[in-house]
Amino acid sequence: MDLLKKNIHMDRIRSQAVSQMTLEDDLNVPDQKPDISSLNFEKGTVVIDEIKPGTDHVNVRGRLLFHVLYHTKEGGSGLVSLEGKIPFEERINMQGVAGGDDVMVEGKIEDLSINVINSRKLNIQSVVTLNGWVDELYDEEVPIGIYGDEAVEYRRATFPMAQVVISKNDIFRVKEELSLPSNYPNIFQILWSSVNLGDMDFRVMEGKISLSGDVRIFLLYEGEGEDHPIRTFEQTIPVAGSLECHGCQEGMIPDIRFAISPQEHGQQMLTVKPDFDGEERNIGVDLVLDIAMKLYEEENVEMITDIYGVTKDVEAAARPCTMRRLLSRVNGKTRVTDRVRARSGHGILQLLHSEGRVMIEDQEAVEGGILVTGSLQLQVMYITGNDEAPYGGFQTQIPYQYKLEVPDMKPEDMGMVRGDVEQLQVTMLDGEEMDVKAVLGFNTIVFRNMPMNILQDVQVRDLDTAVLGSLPGMAIYVVRPGDNLWNIGRRYYVPVDTLRSINRLDSDELKVGQKLLVVKGA
Repeated sequence: MDLLKKNIHMDRIRSQAVSQMTLEDDLNVPDQKPDISSLNFEKGTVVIDEIKPGTDHVNVRGRLLFHVLYHTKEGGSGLVSLEGKIPFEERINMQGVAGGDDVMVEGKIEDLSINVINSRKLNIQSVVTLNGWVDELYDEEVPIGIYGDEAVEYRRATFPMAQVVISKNDIFRVKEELSLPSNYPNIFQILWSSVNLGDMDFRVMEGKISLSGDVRIFLLYEGEGEDHPIRTFEQTIPVAGSLECHGCQEGMIPDIRFAISPQEHGQQMLTVKPDFDGEERNIGVDLVLDIAMKLYEEENVEMITDIYGVTKDVEAAARPCTMRRLLSRVNGKTRVTDRVRARSGHGILQLLHSEGRVMIEDQEAVEGGILVTGSLQLQVMYITGNDEAPYGGFQTQIPYQYKLEVPDMKPEDMGMVRGDVEQLQVTMLDGEEMDVKAVLGFNTIVFRNMPMNILQDVQVRDLDTAVLGSLPGMAIYVVRPGDNLWNIGRRYYVPVDTLRSINRLDSDELKVGQKLLVVKGA
């Protein structure tokens, strides 16, 4: 006798670890760049170049890329752009990792501080967190049938199980060409830029994943002309398209992570191009979205949960495992409002640009959902009343706390929450104070873990003669607390249907003290 089994495709985080490091370096201003008068704005990103797993550790090599905008008192527009990098190598201790594992590592800047040492040198300090994990696909075998000639009694139960149907990485390229308005000067050089994703939506269709959203472009540039005018250009590009996904179907549950590829970060995504007249008035946009997708399908699996013999002794070996079912796929939004003060010293004449990023510092399972705590990291660029340093910028953090509603969730069910800035509005109240209004969006997929014992093997042996001799041909059994037809039938090697038939039972419900007729071989 053998068990007929079905493979359930599952995924899990087999190993995970976090490491934090401090990076520091001094940067000399290149000879072709003018002296630093004061800093205006800075930003950074982490690029992972190499991941080498070993036994219980991972070696990571990468770079902190930073971009600085500063004022100078020398000739020209008064604004200068400067870029640099700090390479790093870090060892992450990660229990259970082996040399051949596919390890993922993400880098996040917790803090970036750039200070002027003198007019020709900057000091860069940053705290970077590296989060590494091994996302493993595996199969669980569950028994769904029996083949063999022995007379056995078995029972089934139906469980909803979430299976991984598709797990793959892909890219989506966005290529556009934008033109400056006619009243804008030609571009001499780009001083500062930012490219951010708006609200992205992914839908599972037959054989493909459709995506839609927008990309927000901001440009601060130095124009052509004797006075080198500074201009800003801002535009939102709609994004729509699809990714080929063989085997996907409508109704599958998507879990899709996406980000702009850090290798394409900053001005590398934006290039100045000539228009039909040969003037530098067009901006080429070329960015890559890294997309990691998993598609789940929930199936009601009828599984054999127990078995016993009728004419022979049948022993089933089981092992513990954890299956999963989809509990909830949830989205939520919260509003964040605050008043912030720039303290420019010379007053703010005009806001030029603002952008925000959601930082999730903690997520905790609470009654009825997940409590998410973190901050909105806000960056604002503006024009001041200072003729020597007419452009200013500042960064601040606005704390938030939000409960993402997940009914019936238990602490062990908690999924990883992701957050995005869906709307951001910054308006001036006076010369230094600004009003900030933002809508933050959060989403997660929550699975319910179902610990269970799964039958793995069945052994069939002839009944022991002593056991066989002790079994009565006919008996009256008095129901005790905890009894059911299954365990009574197992005790006397009698099928459940036989007990139900000879006792003319309309249901399987038994009462303590109820008398049942048990007939062996009936």
